[in-house]
Amino acid sequence: MGVKIILEGKNMIELSFEDISYKLESDENFIAFLKRISKKPANNIVAIRYNGSLVDLTCTPTENGKIELISTDTVEGLEILRHSASHLMAHAVKRLFPNAKPTIGPAIKDGFYYDFDCETPFTEEDLPNIEAEMKKIVKQNISVKRKTMTKKEAIDYFNSLGETYKVEIISAIEDETVSFYEQEDFIDLCRGPHVPSTSYLKCYKLMSVAGSYWRGDSNNKMLSRIYGTAFASKEDLDNYLERMKEAKERDHRKLGKELDLYSFHEEGPGFPFWHPNGMALYKALEVYIREQNDNYGYDEVKTPIILNESLWHKSGHWTNFKENMYFTNIDDNDYAVKPMNCPGGLLIFNSKIRSYRDLPLRNAELGLVHRHELSGVLHGLFRVRSFTQDDAHIFCTPEQMKSEIETTIEYTLNVYKAFGFKTFDIFVATRPEKSIGTDEEWSMATDALCDTLKGLDIDFKIKEGEGAFYGPKIEFNIKDVLERNWQCGTIQVDLSMPQRFEIGYEGSDGKKHTPIMIHRAIFGSLERFIGILVEHYNGKFPLWLSPVQIGFVNVLKDEEQLNRVHEVAKKFKNMGFRVDINDSDDNLGSKIRKFRLQRMPYTVIIGETECKSGKVSLRSRSGEEYKDLDLDELLEKLLSESKRRMNDSIFST
Repeated sequence: MGVKIILEGKNMIELSFEDISYKLESDENFIAFLKRISKKPANNIVAIRYNGSLVDLTCTPTENGKIELISTDTVEGLEILRHSASHLMAHAVKRLFPNAKPTIGPAIKDGFYYDFDCETPFTEEDLPNIEAEMKKIVKQNISVKRKTMTKKEAIDYFNSLGETYKVEIISAIEDETVSFYEQEDFIDLCRGPHVPSTSYLKCYKLMSVAGSYWRGDSNNKMLSRIYGTAFASKEDLDNYLERMKEAKERDHRKLGKELDLYSFHEEGPGFPFWHPNGMALYKALEVYIREQNDNYGYDEVKTPIILNESLWHKSGHWTNFKENMYFTNIDDNDYAVKPMNCPGGLLIFNSKIRSYRDLPLRNAELGLVHRHELSGVLHGLFRVRSFTQDDAHIFCTPEQMKSEIETTIEYTLNVYKAFGFKTFDIFVATRPEKSIGTDEEWSMATDALCDTLKGLDIDFKIKEGEGAFYGPKIEFNIKDVLERNWQCGTIQVDLSMPQRFEIGYEGSDGKKHTPIMIHRAIFGSLERFIGILVEHYNGKFPLWLSPVQIGFVNVLKDEEQLNRVHEVAKKFKNMGFRVDINDSDDNLGSKIRKFRLQRMPYTVIIGETECKSGKVSLRSRSGEEYKDLDLDELLEKLLSESKRRMNDSIFST
């Protein structure tokens, strides 16, 4: 006897009609059903949501219900495609390297990876051969079949194959039945769903290799990881690879070296060394954020880098963050290098008696913090062990909380827009497993963040269990010119730490009340934000941010021209510009080229004509040339561009 199915949703292919009922024949799976009722093959459909659960296309329904077609142009569909591609890659690896032991191979943002325990780690040279083997498997159109076993059967089975990692994973599963997927002689433990056959996987690319510890624990064995990506179409894959090529050219580690901004050394792994050019950029950001803090009513504070161990017990960091901290001993007392600025901020609040009239109290700190990161995850400025947070702590009454969150959201988004970021993904991260505070406090704080975003008509998503250990947070993800997301700013509501530190204010009723504490950072860290900016701008910073803003060159090695170059450069420098002079014996084209390679916004050119007229010529970074410019007018224009912090040249407006 067949079952009745109702197609839901607005469809991705011709066969789909909203709320149209169909009858499936006895033992008819979803693939056969879709082929029977569709005008075209449903090649972009990779799974089905059947009565609310994701299932394989090969599933045969046993009861009436509703289905939604999951296509590759959805997030879920693309994830299924990529997870299937990770199995395809593992299948190819096992064909070529029979002794390699597969561990886990999830889909991730932009692709997938698979970790293997093998005698010799994989290298980039292995990837073409693995890709070629994947192509053979795809061409064979091997069916991907879902099977189930009892937990005991699965352990015995994978033990017989010598797949010790799979046995370890199965042993930790609480369910008595486990599922796995079989394609020819390759079998992998997995919940699924997966594509019905390997022929669905035509557009993929293996990207890189890396080392990784089993279960992310440095005490475990180092595994060999292969990263790859997969898309539904060749066009999508080609576009992605082009973006990755562009991203490689924009790599902030590469550009940081070329532009002489910063460096990294074995003597201090994870600790960036800032060069003069990098410090110019760093200080420009400090000046900017301090100005914005003034505009939004913040006072600046500074707290010590090293504080007594007892403070970190009180704050909860000792219990929840100890593995990420550094410690030292002073006069037989144990101290910790601060990983966060907030406990120091609480001590400042508690240094005097506060009244409700003092609130909201907004204290900002450009605070240097240190966190221990595993060497394997260090990555240029994006993952360091020492960084400066543009931190702030707002102490307010419950009645003030909503307006403070609203203003902080507005402040944060305005900063990102000032740097040319126009698209944002916003999340609310909820209570993690390791945390402090009561359920009631967490619920109240989480609701405050969600309700404020809703009130501002801002779309957001929930990140379950990814809040800070002391409170939920709003996370701001900015999207750069390559459409990559970067998680930067956070706004966190904290009801726990003020209680732990027993801070309070005298209310209008004359009684002591506990303030609400809002933590916020907008850049997140100056180091990471600079890394993002380097890649976003491709090193071509707007005038106000550029480490060297204006270069000066002479046409000929003539004393009058040389004197005039230095005279004009000094005038710009006295007005606060960061300048560089190239008065070498190189020809004019070579000198201009050197400045362009340094991505300098403007080059001022002075030759015989300019010396006689008192005017100057100007060459922009993009190659436009402007002659006979009045020096004072040019100076005024560039001052305006710099002070207004424009992202485009004033000459292009």
